[in-house]
Amino acid sequence: MDLSGKTVVITGAGRGLGAAFALSLAPLGCNLILCGRREADLAAVARSVLSHGGKSAQTVALDLADAASVTEAVARIATFQAPVDILINNGAMWLEASQAPYAEAEVMAVVNAAITGTFLLVQGLRPLMQLSDAPDILTIGSISGLPNAALQTVSVPFYAAKRGQVALAEGLRQEFRGGKFRSILVNPPYLDEAMPGGQSWAANGTRAKNMRATSRDVVEASIFALTRPHHISLTIELGADEGGLFPS
Repeated sequence: MDLSGKTVVITGAGRGLGAAFALSLAPLGCNLILCGRREADLAAVARSVLSHGGKSAQTVALDLADAASVTEAVARIATFQAPVDILINNGAMWLEASQAPYAEAEVMAVVNAAITGTFLLVQGLRPLMQLSDAPDILTIGSISGLPNAALQTVSVPFYAAKRGQVALAEGLRQEFRGGKFRSILVNPPYLDEAMPGGQSWAANGTRAKNMRATSRDVVEASIFALTRPHHISLTIELGADEGGLFPS
């Protein structure tokens, strides 16, 4: 399936994996709506989209941990007056394991961004996605969200939040049965960052088997899933010897 002309909303698009999605989808002809907390970061990615052969991207301030911000972002996206074909739920709050007590605000932010904010964004954008012929919701979960996954270096709040986000994607897949919406879930392992145009991106295919996965692996798996015939919905677990589901 060709992605050219598809309108794609990407959360967490200001850096990291979200930016890698933007720069990978740009040359495929997608109309990008970049969402994230830091407007300066979004503007920088939007400039890079143009330099990678993409169309001018829209930017929308969005803090998934704040319900009011989600509502405002949905209203802003609606002003673009275009059907939303693909929503990439990539935005999340990281919280590493610590022996010290966590602040209440950071625990709430991790859980709300992954679960509450993600669900409210999906719910808010559904009317715009209903206007698409073949709407897709792609959720970037985590191996941390899988049953019996090793805790490794993540905090318990992050571990629980990702389990909830995986459940959201799986619940949507059941809810969408018989309709035109599709829910796709990709669960990455621990990642090394790679960005289109960078050396690590180009060298991805030469990585040894005992090395960690990269952003490119997640992006390419996701694009593969999105370009399958629409009657096929995939759940993909990306395995890696280093940083995978079963750490050495």
